Amino acid sequence: MATSILTGDDSPLIREATRADLLPIYRIETQVFDQPWPYPAFEGFLDEPAFLVAVTNGAVAGYIVADVTPTYGRDIGHIKDLAVHPDAQGNGIGRRLLQRAVLGLTVEGVGRIKLEVREHNTRARQLYRSEGFEPVTCLSGYYDDGEDAIVLAKQPERTSIFECS
Repeated sequence: MATSILTGDDSPLIREATRADLLPIYRIETQVFDQPWPYPAFEGFLDEPAFLVAVTNGAVAGYIVADVTPTYGRDIGHIKDLAVHPDAQGNGIGRRLLQRAVLGLTVEGVGRIKLEVREHNTRARQLYRSEGFEPVTCLSGYYDDGEDAIVLAKQPERTSIFECS
């Protein structure tokens, strides 16, 4: 019997990915992308500061991987991968994952967050734009199949949870 990934108004639980999540994550990766990351890459991602999964009805419905690159100035956050199971797309899961990863990178103190997206992936580009990412440059032939990548970036909002009196 198949388990539904998303039904009705289910709100996903966003949490850190664990080793037990790797197989469902990899299955989503291979369903969503023509050129998926290899399985061992996901094992290495377990150490990243923002490797998160969205869980609905007990199943992994999506994930995001982000890391921090040290620089001589402010560190840079990098969104490496974001995918949502095809049956769960269009329900805000990708947006929730992206927002949580951006929050995590902001807490890590990054001065900028960047990502690469396929030029033809208009749905993802619209999501990123709506979350404040702006085009920076085009990387010609970036992907193995020769497609260009658009580099998008944003500066995280600095808000404090502390008040001085």
